[in-house]
Amino acid sequence: MSDRPPHPAHEPPRAVRDLSDGVEDQLVPITALDPLQIKSFDDLVTAMGRTAFSGRSLGEACDVLTEMTLDPECLIIATFSGAMTVAKMGLVIVRMIEAGMIHAIVSTGALMAHGLSEAVGLTHYKANPNVPDEVLFQKGYNRVYDTLEMEKNLNTIDEFVRAELDQLDPNVPWSSEMICRQLGKALAAMGDSPGILRSAYLHNVPVYVPAFTDSEMGLDVAVWKLRQIHAQHGRDPNFDPFKHAAPPAYNPFLDLLSYAKLIGTKKKLGIFTIGGGVPRNWAQQVGPFYDIVGHRLGVEVAHPRFQYGVRICPEPVHWGGLSGCTYSEGVSWGKFVPPNEGGRYAEVYADATVAWPLIVRAVLERLEKRRSKTAEVK
Repeated sequence: MSDRPPHPAHEPPRAVRDLSDGVEDQLVPITALDPLQIKSFDDLVTAMGRTAFSGRSLGEACDVLTEMTLDPECLIIATFSGAMTVAKMGLVIVRMIEAGMIHAIVSTGALMAHGLSEAVGLTHYKANPNVPDEVLFQKGYNRVYDTLEMEKNLNTIDEFVRAELDQLDPNVPWSSEMICRQLGKALAAMGDSPGILRSAYLHNVPVYVPAFTDSEMGLDVAVWKLRQIHAQHGRDPNFDPFKHAAPPAYNPFLDLLSYAKLIGTKKKLGIFTIGGGVPRNWAQQVGPFYDIVGHRLGVEVAHPRFQYGVRICPEPVHWGGLSGCTYSEGVSWGKFVPPNEGGRYAEVYADATVAWPLIVRAVLERLEKRRSKTAEVK
């Protein structure tokens, strides 16, 4: 027996809803992805953009990156965090620089330092999961998840960096931009081996490392200075360099003001982000920086905000970290143009080593098609 009361005989029948079919509301249809119709990476990513979930996000990211690259009024800032060069994504950055997808880089120092290993011809290796980490330590194998950076590599990089620091004027303040440019210049003089700093130097792309001392590169600069102090004390083996430590002439505000000046050179801003962390926040804070300068100094200055944005990161928003921070949240800080005012953004929640190469390859194909059509017209 049911406890539900009987349906009252006098209750009127429920009204039939006027169901819509989506057409009159101009909904965008999605379509099935047919692998047999895929002839290129552009085909694949475009087809994924017409599906759902992360596939659609990846297709949208490709569209936004293409649009900002083709916009002559847009300055594109790329921010990188995570072990992307150890993960062998360095050449992806190089090809983006060469194709005009990047006009300035903001990065972790570690990412640039490990990229130097590749640039000077050194090798990273797959980690053997059966070898304990204490054994890796004894052998000088530094593990980054499933990959190894050799301590010998880092020692070689120290020698390379040291030689280039000797070329800089020690009597003027240094910045990460200055140091990265010097290293890129040296790599360009060495030959055609592709590297991030080499390509950045050749294409006049400044590289900023806001958390410079949090990296092997920063440690190399510190050791360079300590070595000088040690030499001044006759290289005494009992000499404690930390008791007599004096910092090199390094001024991070040179980077901040150089970047702020660069931002003002174009009418529009775009940002391409892998991960989050200091590089993303440092790059994005330029809008609030301009805003508070104008407000607190009582002067008329522009308020630059990013109009385009693409980020690839698996971090969800609910942990509260910047890696997962949405562009919508950034609008509240005055960092981004809201979509209803023309802002265009794409956020891909995926491992960058999976999604990033697909997006870049597809955009490269689109740019090549555009160049071919332009050549035909001429």
